[in-house]
Amino acid sequence: MTKLSKALPPSLYETFSWILAAFTLFFVLKFHLLPALLAGLLVYELVHIITPYIARRFPSKKPSNRSKLWAVGILVAIIVSLLALAGAGLVAFLRSDAGSVTVLLAKMAQILEDSRKILPNWLLERLPADAHTFKEQATDWLRTHADELQVVGKEAGRVTAHVLIGMVIGGMLAIRDAVTMDHFKPFARALAERGDLFGDAFKRVVFAQLRISAINTAVTGLYLAVILPLMGIHLPLVKTMIAITFVVGLIPVIGNLISNTMIVVVSLSHSLGVAIASLLYLVVIHKFEYFLNARIVGGQIRANAWELLIAMLVMESAFGLAGIVAAPIYYAYIKAELRARDLV
Repeated sequence: MTKLSKALPPSLYETFSWILAAFTLFFVLKFHLLPALLAGLLVYELVHIITPYIARRFPSKKPSNRSKLWAVGILVAIIVSLLALAGAGLVAFLRSDAGSVTVLLAKMAQILEDSRKILPNWLLERLPADAHTFKEQATDWLRTHADELQVVGKEAGRVTAHVLIGMVIGGMLAIRDAVTMDHFKPFARALAERGDLFGDAFKRVVFAQLRISAINTAVTGLYLAVILPLMGIHLPLVKTMIAITFVVGLIPVIGNLISNTMIVVVSLSHSLGVAIASLLYLVVIHKFEYFLNARIVGGQIRANAWELLIAMLVMESAFGLAGIVAAPIYYAYIKAELRARDLV
């Protein structure tokens, strides 16, 4: 990527490219195209990450464009297929009896109702009155955010189609980049620079958060599936909690709060002592993860946790759940643009 000049003022082409980029990012959120954008960027970046490794393993003195096209095309097909299978498997699991989110919510409601006798008064005042009230509140929240979640009926079908189309577009762009050397004119070059910066911001945030979520899920799974059973404690819906921990862990900061609340409440089904032990365990590992988060995500985009929280709060107010997901990436892109001109 070409380093932008820090001494010269922005050209007219750059100014218009910034305006167009801002409009595009707003358009993506306004018309619910974020899943397609993220899916396309994921495929595009994965192809660019993996291609050099394959090229080193199978060196060729003078590879033709045709052979390179076939190689990258096969790689794209494999990546898209694996991502589609992984997504379908996760959705199928979360909809099954073993991994149903609905079953988990109902179980948490029942646990809260059964635990009211052993919980302190100051905590009871902040909990729903009974399981029925908890279910009503959960249902109201889901109904309020139905548009953002887009997980039922035709919305799920539309989002699935958007994701598949986004992955195909990302793969096509990756193939084109692999076999074509572009000579952009000024405005196209300015747009390409915006795209490079946004793609780099996506790669830094998403792949860093993937690593953090994987580590968090592994440590949480170790606690739920190994440590507690060895102590003779068997919690219900362990697989569901581990799967949800990974999914919500992809959301910086807030994801940990969601998974922690879920695990502590389910731990109450055994005893208050187990719930406290779960809370202490999660606090300890997340203290470690805060340092890890600061090193991985903060180091990648040079942002503090409070910066990300403010960005997520503002974006959630404007665009709902989609804004929470997009906020770290958008913020990382804005900071990259500012740093490119030595403004921050």
